[in-house]
Order: sequence, then structure tokens, then C-alpha cells
Amino acid sequence: MTLLRELGRRKLRTSLTVLGITIGIWALVVFSSMANKINSFVASGSDYYVGKVIVSDGSSTGIGLGLVPIDLAIADQISALSGVAAVDPQVQVPYEDVGFGGFSMPRIIVGAVAGADNGRASLELQPALGRALTADDEGSRVAVLGSDLARELGAAIGEDTLLRGVPFEVVGILQPTLSAPDTTAMVPLSAAQELFLETLPPQLASALQPSGVASQIVVHADDGTDAAALADRIEATVEHVTTMTSADFDQQVGSTTLIFNAIIIGVAVISLVVGGLSVINTMAMSVTERTREIGIKRAIGGSRRRIIHELVAEAALIGLIGGVIGLGLGAIVVLLANEAGRPAGTILFDLTPGTALFAVAFSTILGMAAGVVPAWNAARLDPVAALRYE
Repeated sequence: MTLLRELGRRKLRTSLTVLGITIGIWALVVFSSMANKINSFVASGSDYYVGKVIVSDGSSTGIGLGLVPIDLAIADQISALSGVAAVDPQVQVPYEDVGFGGFSMPRIIVGAVAGADNGRASLELQPALGRALTADDEGSRVAVLGSDLARELGAAIGEDTLLRGVPFEVVGILQPTLSAPDTTAMVPLSAAQELFLETLPPQLASALQPSGVASQIVVHADDGTDAAALADRIEATVEHVTTMTSADFDQQVGSTTLIFNAIIIGVAVISLVVGGLSVINTMAMSVTERTREIGIKRAIGGSRRRIIHELVAEAALIGLIGGVIGLGLGAIVVLLANEAGRPAGTILFDLTPGTALFAVAFSTILGMAAGVVPAWNAARLDPVAALRYE
């Protein structure tokens, strides 16, 4: 209460200082939450590629849903190579013909033969309702939906849902994974192949048989086999294909992550400079206004340590108040933005407890650090000179 009373003696100056810290912490919380979402997206992608080699047509470039067909016969060539534990041909089709937008998980349709990975999938998916796909589903139009996609579609077990205009019976809804499967519709390979051909130019589609194409082939490396070495072996053996491993994924997306991390550091530096200067100014003016008071405390036996402790505590309280308010405003922005984007599956922010704790701790430590110099100068005042100060 004593600290609050002291700050209350300079309401306008204290309020402006708190406002400066609040703005900096608000920006730090919002940008950090965005970076958390990006990092989680990147981490889930990197985990997906661990121990795998993704083989696609040689004309495919970058990361994403390449709509370039690859001959399914290539899977047999790859299976014959040493170090291959399983070959899983897949078809990935965008859920709709629009850009993915933002940093949310893209909504996609994935077709594969259930069990083709021989149980080597890095992420085990469990149905919350219904069942998973089986090899017996080939030739039928059934689907297992991710939790977010099922919620967006209002899907229910046993009912039909439209995937690119084609009705599929929903037989399962997955438990949340907080990664790509949450926005994925999983269907039998044969059904996905038919959808895939519809996305291709008519001249190209007419020359292909649905049963003979895929969009990628997921190759699972055998135990003890280096995925990068296996990728090199595949490219050297099979013509007109390109491969991607976990290292390739990390390299391609690493620049994006570095950019946003640099933004976070920049925001932190700005808040440090603006907030720190504000606290230093406030505390310096406070020391000037309270020179006689400080002189009295020193004259009646108050130690320099006590003077420093009191002023640094005031500065820390200013930082704490600004940090809490900034965190609250940042949390409101994050919540409203996520709720606005949730119907479209665009979740841009992820405010974690670690981010919240760091923001408040950062502002408090910032206030303490900025208050050290004025407090030290106050403690060095000569008591007699301070008592004479007008």
C-alpha cells in the first residue's frame, strides 16, 4: 500500500509511464503468440517428416500441396531399394480451391490405403467417435474427419458430408492433435484418386487412369537407415522425382521462422528502450521531488540500501502494473482474433502460459533495472545538502 500511495502522488506521470510499458508488452504478447503458432506449425511439419522421405514428381517445388501426378508404378521401384521399410502412396487434395491463408493448418483431403505404412506413422491417430479407416474401405466413399474440420462442417457419424462436391459417409472423427490432422479429411486411396484427377487440367486428366496416379509417395526408412541417404538413393535410382526429408523441411521453413523471431526480438528491444526510458524519467523526477524527504530519512538513520530498495520496488511495481495490463490487452486481442478466424479455420495466435509469464516477468525486471540508476543517485545524496534542497 505504501508503494501505491507513493505512485499515486504523481498520477499523470505514473500513468503515462505505465502506458508506455503496456503498449510494449501488448505488442510483445501479440507477436509472441503469433510466433508460437508459427513455431508449432513448423514443429508439427518437422515431426511429420522424421524418418520419412516424401517422393513427388520432379517438377514439384517447395512445400505444400503439389497437384502434379506421379506414376504409382514408381512405388514398386522404391520398394525394391535397400533401407526401405514401407512405401505408402498417397493423394493429397486441397479441401477447396482457395489459398491456405495465414498461418493456420491447411484443410486438405488425404487418400491412402490404411495400414500401408506398416505401423510406422510418427503420429498415432485415435478416433474420438466412430472408427478409423481400414483396407476394406477401398472402393467406397467413406471419410474420417479431423476434429476441427468435423466441427466446422457440423459432421456427425453416419451422415454424409461433401468433399469437393462429392458425398462421403463420415465413419470416424479423430481426437484433437493440435496439428495437421485436425483439419484433414482422410479417405480411401481410390476415392482420393478420383478427386485428384478432377483438379488436373482436362487434357492431362483424360490421359490418366485414376488407379495409376498419386500426388506423393511416403517412404518410411528402415531402422538404422539414414533418411537423407535413402533420399539420395531414390533420386539416383528413380528418374524424374524429387525428395524431401525432415532436414529439407527445416531448411526451407527456417528462414520464415528466423524472420518472425527477429520481429519478436525487435519488439522486445523497443519495449525495453521505450519502457526503460519512461521508468528512468519517472523515477529521476521522483527523486528530485522527494530530495528533502530522502534527506530526512537519511538523517534519522535510514540506510542507503533501504533508500535503493524502496525506489527500485516502486519502479518494479510500475513495470508489473504495465505488464499485467499489457498482457490482459494482448490476451483480448488474441482471443478475439482467433474467434473471428475460427469459422474459416484461420487460427493465427497461440498464447501459452510461458509467454504470459515471460511478458509479466520481463516488464517487472525492466522496471527494476530502469529504477536502479535513479535509486543509486538518491542513496548517494548528502543528508545535509538534501535537507537544504528547495
